[in-house]
Parts: sequence; structure tokens; C-alpha cells
Amino acid sequence: MSETVNERGGMQGGIRVARLEDVQPGEMTTVEVEGVRVLLANVGGTVRALRDSCSHEEAPLSEGELEGETVVCPWHFSSFCLRTGEALEMPAVDPVEAYAVHVVDGEVFLSRQ
Repeated sequence: MSETVNERGGMQGGIRVARLEDVQPGEMTTVEVEGVRVLLANVGGTVRALRDSCSHEEAPLSEGELEGETVVCPWHFSSFCLRTGEALEMPAVDPVEAYAVHVVDGEVFLSRQ
């Protein structure tokens, strides 16, 4: 599922991007936020958000595998921490942008960390 939502509000000036029910535990989806594709991943009931682009060769991370608190790139198998965006496996060495996530009344809001 890919969704474009751009409503300002929520905590700390975040942008509403999805409903919590849109991202079930153990699943990933993408949303577009101000022209940028963002990966949303639900890890054990906690939603995490990263820019949906591997820092190695810009592969769509949303097409990769969710493994606990990491996402594995579908092209060259680099992995990234969903909390921080840190590259955990080569060939990627640079992090990807991570977003702060706030869930308010079943709505998911993002802001830059």
C-alpha cells in the first residue's frame, strides 16, 4: 500500500501520514511526505519510519525484508536500524534518514529527528 497524506498537526508539528491500522505488526508500507517516499514499519506494535531509499544505491527499502528492528535492502542486502537509520551491514556505510513517529488517537504522525 502506498498513500499520500499531508495533513499538518499532531505532536511537535508533525505531519499525519497514515492510520495505525494501515501498518499492522510485522508489516511495512510506504507513504509520500512532501515528495519523499517514507517506509513505515510496525515492529511489535511500534511504528518506525525511514526514508525509503538505501544509502548505497537508492533501492526501495520497502521491497526488502523486515527482520526485527532492521530492514534489509532487496538489492545488495545492506541492513538498517529502523530506530536510527544507521547502516548495519555493508555495502551501505551511510545512514538513511529516520523520522520521529508519534501515534495519536490511531493516527500516525512523522517529524524529523
